Amino acid sequence: MLKNKKHLGQNWLYDREILEEIAEISISRTVPATIGTVLEIGPGLGTLTSALLKRFDRVIAVEFDAKLAANLPGSFPGKNLQVIHADILDFDLDTLPKGYAVAGNIPYYITSPIIQKFIRAHNRPSRITLLVQKEVAQRLAATPGKYSVLGLSAQIYAEVSLGPVIKRDLFTPPPKVDSQVVVLTPRPKPLATEQTIALIKLGFSRARKKLASNLSATLQIPRRDIYDIFSQINLSERVRPADLSIKDWIKLETFLHKR
Repeated sequence: MLKNKKHLGQNWLYDREILEEIAEISISRTVPATIGTVLEIGPGLGTLTSALLKRFDRVIAVEFDAKLAANLPGSFPGKNLQVIHADILDFDLDTLPKGYAVAGNIPYYITSPIIQKFIRAHNRPSRITLLVQKEVAQRLAATPGKYSVLGLSAQIYAEVSLGPVIKRDLFTPPPKVDSQVVVLTPRPKPLATEQTIALIKLGFSRARKKLASNLSATLQIPRRDIYDIFSQINLSERVRPADLSIKDWIKLETFLHKR
């Protein structure tokens, strides 16, 4: 019997009803091509793989664990399943057909790199459906007042929505926190430039501090000049980084660039 490896964040979901729901969510109704191919991240024992094979013509499963990758094909004889033993962060997305979908139950420690890889890729998927820690899912779909660098950068490149919450006791072994499904639909064009994203990262250098203080320190601009720009774009002098919308950051970058 294969045992989970804690250092790889392996927590396996067995609830069949939920697995079927995740697989169903993975299908993009607006892009029929996704019915063809789905890339599964970290298939593990193949519990989600089984549900995906019912809905997609082809499943490409990328598994980092060599033993799991070797054993998985034998669980689905005669199915159009390709298992690749590799690190998903090194996988070449240009080898996939246009309009492919992505699905997976991914560990916390590589959530951000995985999301950034797909939303910034040359060959982007039509839909990304991931099971992640509940806190991370809600950060990705956050609204003003609760924004983070992760949430803003994800929403600049993709539309983000939340799926069902999955209680921790439905996993084996149970993780310490609940999980949640998050769906990212890459935008045809990002809402902001890389310059704006760089400014966002500077603004969050000390997330709990006031934005004017952070920008003054990192950009070496007198605080009174920062306040003047804030006034022109209707921002309070007391505003914090988490309060700004994407449009606010775009305006702020534009005015700072003109300075």
